Amino acid sequence: MLYINIKMAKYLAQIVVMGVQVVGRAFARALRQEYAASQAAAQARGQTGQESTAASSISGMSLQEAQQILNISTLSPEEIQKNYEHLFKANEKSVGGSFYLQSKVVRAKERLDEELNIHKQEQNQQSQQNPET
Repeated sequence: MLYINIKMAKYLAQIVVMGVQVVGRAFARALRQEYAASQAAAQARGQTGQESTAASSISGMSLQEAQQILNISTLSPEEIQKNYEHLFKANEKSVGGSFYLQSKVVRAKERLDEELNIHKQEQNQQSQQNPET
């Protein structure tokens, strides 16, 4: 009887060890893939990405979050302004809105304005580097 229990414990230990190894390998593989994807995204962003990331950290809001709040898909100043005005008025306290939502709308517009300025500066730098003759 003792022999059977020892044998079962040995098999159980082997199963546990193999399970831990499988999970560990899968985790390591996922970690490597995530790191590679992160590096590829960082290279794709380049300088504009660094400035955009800096703007996100300063404003506390990502570009994607700001676009979602104002419900825009492209960085069009006219569309940003139109949606900003609509959402700001819709969330006024006098019509049952909240100051919190209004402040989110304002922060989103500020973040998108920063992004527009970054793109404008980048275009100016490119035009200065490549003057058309």
